[in-house]
Amino acid sequence: MQLLESIEKARVFDLEQLRYAGAPSHPAHAPGFNYFLHRHHARGAPEARTGASGIIVTPEHSGTHIDALAHQAENLTLHGGVHVDDGVQTSAGFRKLGIETMAPLVARGVLIDVAGDKLLDPEYAITPADLEKAARAEVREGDVVLIRTGYGSLWSRPDEYLQAAGISAGGSRWLVEHRVRAAGADNMAFDVMSSTPDPELKVTLPGHVLLLVRAGIPIIENLNLEELAAARVYEFLFVCLPLKMRGATGSPVRPIAIA
Repeated sequence: MQLLESIEKARVFDLEQLRYAGAPSHPAHAPGFNYFLHRHHARGAPEARTGASGIIVTPEHSGTHIDALAHQAENLTLHGGVHVDDGVQTSAGFRKLGIETMAPLVARGVLIDVAGDKLLDPEYAITPADLEKAARAEVREGDVVLIRTGYGSLWSRPDEYLQAAGISAGGSRWLVEHRVRAAGADNMAFDVMSSTPDPELKVTLPGHVLLLVRAGIPIIENLNLEELAAARVYEFLFVCLPLKMRGATGSPVRPIAIA
């Protein structure tokens, strides 16, 4: 009862972006979200009750979503030394490290508002120094850290949204060193969406290798952190529930912050 009473007094922040056809989408995950009304309310039914239902066609990495550990590989090897050729990768999904193996995320959340009152420059790479400077709450082992670039406010303007700032390889290493449970950002790819490989790792999207493959830390993308930042809430209870889709490389989510 005490837990219920405390939740009733708390404020709940919805961290999901709106899903609709034409919303920002990574080129690798086209066509993005699509919904088709398949069954209609119509005249001529045999009774007063009628029903309507639709069909969703979308990549699992569309809109606000979380990456499964099967999503990325380094030299064809997933987290924990799992090689994709060992009967793991199939036409029906992954037999290991699919999204159904990810437990619900219920943890202390920390917002690091790097943008503050202004938008970061397009494709700016957020450094460890930026994270340290912007942090208003201590980052502890097991936390979920959400990083605000400010580009979540441009969700309705896809061309600009896809030019968002992202987290540098150094920033991802900083998160690994702090042993976070998961990390997320209000941009499309967490990393900077650049075709230029990281000079040390020799890959694009280096955070995906450092976090998902090497450290086993899930990434949440396309978060809406505007309301949370406006309220200056930097510590909260974070809840994120991936769908249990067997073998999938990620899942749409509707994360919330409770403070």
